[in-house]
Amino acid sequence: MPMHAQPPIAGNNHPNRHPQAPHSGGLIHHNTRHTTRFTVIGNHLTQHPDLSLLAIGLACHIQSLPKGARVDIKTLTARFPEGATRIAAALRELEAHGYLRRERARIPGGRIVTRTISCNQPAARRHHPDRPSRPTRRPAGPALVPAPAKRPHRTAPKPLPAVPQPACTAPALLRAATDLLADLRRHDPCLLLSEKDTAHLAPGVAAWLERDVSPTAVRQALTADLPPEGPRRPAALLAHRLATQLPPPPPFRAPAAPPAARHPLQTCDGCDRAFRAPGPGRCRDCRSDLLEAA
Repeated sequence: MPMHAQPPIAGNNHPNRHPQAPHSGGLIHHNTRHTTRFTVIGNHLTQHPDLSLLAIGLACHIQSLPKGARVDIKTLTARFPEGATRIAAALRELEAHGYLRRERARIPGGRIVTRTISCNQPAARRHHPDRPSRPTRRPAGPALVPAPAKRPHRTAPKPLPAVPQPACTAPALLRAATDLLADLRRHDPCLLLSEKDTAHLAPGVAAWLERDVSPTAVRQALTADLPPEGPRRPAALLAHRLATQLPPPPPFRAPAAPPAARHPLQTCDGCDRAFRAPGPGRCRDCRSDLLEAA
């Protein structure tokens, strides 16, 4: 039997629409009921008062994906045009408001992987992603309208870890350290640092540079083996690496002896022979002859 199109839902019967005069301005819904390939999204997400539009759209996309789909920053950057920096910020928003969780788990073989858990209800009971939850019995009666989600309590960000301090605070050394930190985003977009974080980290990089560590070696130490989904706090990760991986000072090298003075050539006043001396006069042989004659 062929399937018939479902009748559209009248605009005035939309559950989220207030009665509206036919000729007034504002939004009018013209909806068709979905029967396949649809995802149920709560208004607490689509109308969230604190999330950015990018974070809301990204959450809707993630909730529509099947189990096992990759939602790391590189995969999402290849899918959307916003770029890694904006997508990473949107993922952190969703984590802060309870729509995403990241858990590290050890799989057979000993390898550790990161699992991203999408929550369609931030306040819902957490459970293991591979463990089925028991269905809950709902009391009979009229459907209840869900209460608006409470705004999460905003806490002050944790201070960054301390970094090593250089023995020399020359402006040129700190400038080189600042330029190195500002250039990290060209190697990994997730390492885009604020001006405040850069000022905190610059002395630590300068401490490495004054120990005869090349800028290339410092950059490699800071960017190697980053998490696939990007660090949650890039500046904190860099500060930790600067402090814990600080190399020892270079071995002591005695200063080299200054080269011997090389005098210019002079013409002997006695024999016209060339010799080296600080100024004009006689060569050694002529001076010896004068002493013997005396």
